[in-house]
Amino acid sequence: RRDAREKPVPVMKMSEVEETVVQWLWYPFIPFGKVTLIQGNPGKGKTWLAMAIAAYCTNGKELPNALPIEPFNVLYQTAEDGIADTIKPRLAKCGADMTRVRFINEDEKQLSMTDDRIEKAIRQNNVRLMIMDPIQAYLGANVDMNRANEVRPIFRRLAGVAQATNCAIVMIGHLNKAAGSQSTYRGLGSIDITAVVRSLLFIGKVRKDPTTRAIVHEKSSLAPPGQSLAFSLGDEKGFRWIGAYDISAEDLLAGGEGSKTELK
Repeated sequence: RRDAREKPVPVMKMSEVEETVVQWLWYPFIPFGKVTLIQGNPGKGKTWLAMAIAAYCTNGKELPNALPIEPFNVLYQTAEDGIADTIKPRLAKCGADMTRVRFINEDEKQLSMTDDRIEKAIRQNNVRLMIMDPIQAYLGANVDMNRANEVRPIFRRLAGVAQATNCAIVMIGHLNKAAGSQSTYRGLGSIDITAVVRSLLFIGKVRKDPTTRAIVHEKSSLAPPGQSLAFSLGDEKGFRWIGAYDISAEDLLAGGEGSKTELK
């Protein structure tokens, strides 16, 4: 029997929960209201992919199997590349609408995943996609990304912001040097980082053609995994989509070649 003086624990009946349907920025790769991770080794095209997604969101540019959309605003936070000499020129090459790509000014205070400015900026600018590149730059100065007990609360809070604003949040992550490991275990930091995201895209360079980058849908918690895709990067045409590609993440890590296939 409960003590009458004891404060009751707040509980909810599942019958009182209103069911919702997942909305998609790019089905089945990037859901709205959730956190997605794009990871791969340095120089393999993660940032270019993020920019191509930003171009699609702001200007309706090509994205394989994506539906036509009404353009919307994007937040693009980066700690690795210069905004004026690298990010803006690359966004322009991808065809992004510069008036719709914005970033939080970090001159006075560096941004972290737990910063209140994230949710405020999303709401104030009607943002539906936020990109943060790379993960380790936005964890916070005193956070050890290899410790699950420190990483999980941070990502849980970020996931809460994504859900509350129905904004898709895309994180860019590097791989570690554990050669031979499964791709899921190759992300820098705790395995909990890949555990808490709802979708994980793995990018690698195809050995037979150094200009071809393959994208593998390594984790998909909300829909069946999407078909692997490829894009070209580094030739005279710049970034361009190749289309569907038959290769696995493990094959990419092992130096496999794969082959072009038909989009489903």
